[in-house]
Amino acid sequence: MLENPKVNIKVKLATLWVSVTLCYLYGDYFELYTPEKVNSLISGENIMDNPIKLLVASIILSISSVMVALSVFLKSKINRILNILFGILFTIMMVFIGISTTNEWYTFYVYLAFLESIITAFIVYYAWKWPKEEISV
Repeated sequence: MLENPKVNIKVKLATLWVSVTLCYLYGDYFELYTPEKVNSLISGENIMDNPIKLLVASIILSISSVMVALSVFLKSKINRILNILFGILFTIMMVFIGISTTNEWYTFYVYLAFLESIITAFIVYYAWKWPKEEISV
């Protein structure tokens, strides 16, 4: 029989944040292969057409990367709260993106958005069910 050791909740959460961050990166990378995307990047005629929008997008997307480390290093109470808060925020955001994306070239993006929603829902679930400390008598 192979050993199946219990995985610490912090490791589970950090691993889920790594997974969802990689999906975000893959989605943005694969988007470069859609028609006219590269031309819009060169011309500057795209959704990220000013420094403020780029900064806001960078802040939003950096959250998942930072949550990898925070999930490991923060104390349990604040860790749990941040994982629930950002997990819910990212789940809602990705469900909205998945539902509102209709271009056939972005079918991959819809797939990734729903996959990301599932992963972030698991983050919320695991953080919500954070194990309580056992007190020995």
